[in-house]
Amino acid sequence: MHQKNPSQTGPGAPPLLEFTNVTVMIGGKIVLDSASVTIYEGEHLVILGPNGSGKSSFIKTITREYYPVLQGDGVTFQIRGEDVWRVADLRSLLGIVSNDLQYTFTREITGRDVILSGFFSSVGLFRHEVTSAMKAKADEILRFLEVEDLKNRLMTEMSSGEARRFLIGRALVHDPKALILDEPTNSLDLHALHAFRTTLRKIARSGTGIIMVTHNLHDIIPEINRVILMKNGTFCADGPKEEILTDKNIGGLFSVPVHVREEDGWYYATGY
Repeated sequence: MHQKNPSQTGPGAPPLLEFTNVTVMIGGKIVLDSASVTIYEGEHLVILGPNGSGKSSFIKTITREYYPVLQGDGVTFQIRGEDVWRVADLRSLLGIVSNDLQYTFTREITGRDVILSGFFSSVGLFRHEVTSAMKAKADEILRFLEVEDLKNRLMTEMSSGEARRFLIGRALVHDPKALILDEPTNSLDLHALHAFRTTLRKIARSGTGIIMVTHNLHDIIPEINRVILMKNGTFCADGPKEEILTDKNIGGLFSVPVHVREEDGWYYATGY
């Protein structure tokens, strides 16, 4: 992929995502509770929290599967400063890879066709008109992700880690400003985890922002420098990872006694 220049971040740049006091209720249950967060282009960050904390609900609110409860003038729910957007318009801004998406693609589709399907937001290719430019882009992504040797393999024949890399490739066809990854290392063994981390670090260094949503400390690649903690449907801490990833914060987040240690830019929790 072509090297990108990361966009300016900070208060002077328009936020990629801005949520202020956003509440979402599903089936009578509050899944986001006055959640507030601002994310700028070019940032590499993680949203860390236990299962059921609202992380997936946050992503579904971005993709408009969920809608906020209206709460007056104090509510902000914007992408790139816009209150209203089409999901199709998100393609060039946000690439989203989730476990639900991987389940959807567990069918007889080749890896290359999975990537090409990203141009059409389809599950595989049917009567879509695939241009030479699309094919060239897909081949560029195959080389970038180092999966050229797997391009003709069916998704049903791939390991979880291999399939996930093709779904990342599908998300990259529009050169999104950021890649959102929902619990990205679920079901990966050590070899697949190593390959996935290597891929993710390469994407981060290319200039695409990384927004990782996870409950695992060991998912946090060294390139991530901002950590947002989430619990009970709200964001409860936000800052540089060196300040947020402490025994007290992580122990309180997961309600267990832990010792957090750092090793060569990676973080681990022990003692629980």
